[in-house]
Amino acid sequence: MMKYEIKKVFSRTGSKFAILLLLVVLGITCWLAAGVTYVNNSGVTETGFSAVRQLRSVKKEWAGLLDEEKIRAVIEENGRIASTPEAQSNDYRQNDIAYSWKQGFSDIRDLLNYAYADGFREYNYYKADSLTTDDAKNFYQNRIVLLQSWLDEEAKDQFSDAEKSYLLNRYEALDTPFIYDYSEGWHRLFQYSPTIIMITMLILGYLVAGVFSGEFQWKSDAVFFTSFYGRNKAVTAKIKAGFYIVTAVYWVTVFLYSCIVFLYLGIDGAGCPIQADMAGWKSFYNITLWQEYLLIVAGGYLGCLFMAFLTMLVSAKTRSTVIAVIVPFALIFLPSFIGGMEGPVISKVLGVLPDRLLQVSNALSYFELYRFGGKIVGAVPVLLIMYGILAIILLPMIYYEYSRKQIS
Repeated sequence: MMKYEIKKVFSRTGSKFAILLLLVVLGITCWLAAGVTYVNNSGVTETGFSAVRQLRSVKKEWAGLLDEEKIRAVIEENGRIASTPEAQSNDYRQNDIAYSWKQGFSDIRDLLNYAYADGFREYNYYKADSLTTDDAKNFYQNRIVLLQSWLDEEAKDQFSDAEKSYLLNRYEALDTPFIYDYSEGWHRLFQYSPTIIMITMLILGYLVAGVFSGEFQWKSDAVFFTSFYGRNKAVTAKIKAGFYIVTAVYWVTVFLYSCIVFLYLGIDGAGCPIQADMAGWKSFYNITLWQEYLLIVAGGYLGCLFMAFLTMLVSAKTRSTVIAVIVPFALIFLPSFIGGMEGPVISKVLGVLPDRLLQVSNALSYFELYRFGGKIVGAVPVLLIMYGILAIILLPMIYYEYSRKQIS
């Protein structure tokens, strides 16, 4: 029965078009993620696999322990390049030549701009050009100092004293000096992961929306509910079909996306902390790039399961495929409507909406904290646990709702 339900879903013309659309979006997303450029010594921008290979080569020259000696070397080399005629020229072509010399340590240079910024939330691309080698010793300490200043001034009313202490402790707990390596594959994959996961979820919502409402639309509910297994095994088969559809489509999509990006850009840097890139420099989650990847794909799967089960419940409740399809769209765009509102309560609510599960890579950079029995935790573990439980709770609700339906 379960195989028959799956066959019914994918035999629809709309479902075939939805899968085709997902493949097109997957292809476009992979193309965007693989859009790495490299500026050669002549100032000419190169693309393609050759650009990836050359960029990897120059960044590998700066790989290793990011200690005071390495920071000092980066500051010194950056200052030398900044003082060259090419860097000071008004001709952009000469500037591109100067930029080509910085590509090997460009990631570290971005970290310098954050570490020595005038404020916690500020970023000045040229800040690194004003540094001296004596500043190298304060690289990691400045990260903590800027956070402390921000919590004492701009964000003094956003967090309790316990939450401020928690954030500072997490910053101080970061194992330093940390390892830096070429990790373009991870960064590009993380950058576009919310796009591919959200699109996958919307496609899945469409696929499973008719699993329970289809019998009423086809006027076959009388046959379905009067059959011997119509109110027990048949309902279970529909639930299993929805689960397997979500699981298969999601993991195949994630597998293809990951393989294409990693095969093209490489998996170097898996053990680097997320703070080794400017996107994760301010994060208080002390995890590696590999661990971030696991959180992203696990969060995306739980988010897709929850959304799909909720869509199936609405489908069973309303007997309408159209209303059921609207549910995932509404939940994804809900933050856009309430995001403009301010206040600590709104911030707490936004932090645990299901759309955050679909974009864990972004959630890891947010300062959203929750307190349970005196223990403070970030939003990401709360999301994973909460929606894992909710997804399980929805299963008996779907079964109960549909098994008691009356014949039209």
